[in-house]
Amino acid sequence: MVNRPFISFFLFLSLMLTAVISRAELVIEVTQGKQSAMPIAVVPFAWAGNEQLPEDVSAIVANDLASSGYFSVMPAANMISRPSELSQVVYPDWSRLQQDFVVIGRINASPTGYAVEFHVLDVHQQVEVFRHRVKGKASQLRDVAHYISDFIFKKLTGVDGVFSTKLIYVTTNQQRTRFNLNYADADGAREQLIFKSKDPIISPAWSPDGKTVAYVSFENGKSEIFFQTLATGKREKIAAFRGSNSAPAFSPDGKKLAFVRSQLGNPDIWILDLPTRSLERITRHYGIDTEPQWMPDGESLIFTSSRAGGPQIYQVSLADKKVKRLTFEGRYNARARVTADGRKMVYVHQAADRFHIASQEIKTGRVHILTSETELDESPSVAPNGSMVVYAASEADRSILAAVSVDGEVKFRLPSRYGDVREPAWSPILQ
Repeated sequence: MVNRPFISFFLFLSLMLTAVISRAELVIEVTQGKQSAMPIAVVPFAWAGNEQLPEDVSAIVANDLASSGYFSVMPAANMISRPSELSQVVYPDWSRLQQDFVVIGRINASPTGYAVEFHVLDVHQQVEVFRHRVKGKASQLRDVAHYISDFIFKKLTGVDGVFSTKLIYVTTNQQRTRFNLNYADADGAREQLIFKSKDPIISPAWSPDGKTVAYVSFENGKSEIFFQTLATGKREKIAAFRGSNSAPAFSPDGKKLAFVRSQLGNPDIWILDLPTRSLERITRHYGIDTEPQWMPDGESLIFTSSRAGGPQIYQVSLADKKVKRLTFEGRYNARARVTADGRKMVYVHQAADRFHIASQEIKTGRVHILTSETELDESPSVAPNGSMVVYAASEADRSILAAVSVDGEVKFRLPSRYGDVREPAWSPILQ
């Protein structure tokens, strides 16, 4: 039996190898959308300028909406007209093309860059649903596009969009001679290298304000936890106590850090108060306690423990340190992450000899297996709107990222063009 629950804690044992990697741009490939996906046409936005725009705004919006699985986006090549003004829209044409909504827009130069005005139209009611105008510099046009996608998504689904969020993840190659910590848009674009090392990097985690990431580095010959400010690249060693230091997780208010410390060789959950740097031991058990994650109210932690023999998910109250078991289906459940509303958790679940991502309603204990197409699924991370889970999986002897909605209806892959990718962490909503 593969003892996967402690992969994050002992990962360095298998990762102490070598690697070289320079680029790992991710590409979204939607493999399954909602059957109830809304048909929508995003007409290429009109642009009166002579020079080429730095970004194709409407194409990014169309790609965002399509990758969400909530929308079935009409290819531009199938459109019989390309209106950019309300007066140019012939609703019966779009009705014959079986579209529910049409997005039209225009881009104009402004003194500071560009102004994008767009309209969303209801084909069946033959009315304008809403319109909006956004401005941005040339360097911000991709951000403007993601903002438009978030705006449309929220208006039409009632759910916050996460197209403007970011991912951090670790890339390496099969030789494992170098490890890169990368930062990219949620659609995989604009990848940036945050940190690189010839030694393993694992367990990246976001601060609640999205300005800092924590991760475990083995650059000094043992597992230590570092913070890195994204805007400046400044690094700070946070936890380098005797023994192993791993699996960092910020509290919801960002003032504390839960992590795993093996002071005398046995890993337990600890909390570091960041302003005072005082330590508090949370669990004290001969079993392996690892992979802590805060509940949204900040009053308890969930974690993986072997205290019942095999890895299962437990919850510990920070007030009285009482522990209760949360998972009972199957002999292997590990690496839990909680949705922002605290209603569900997702984790790695073993069924037969395969490892998949499962979701569980915390109140009822009802379990739903979300993935079946991918193998050796691990490291789930939940989108800040609670709708999607990104995770690492194995495919044809390489590691890729994949994503699935918490209801299992939407699935897409994020393979790297250049190497293995693993350990994803989805950012909070960025202000």
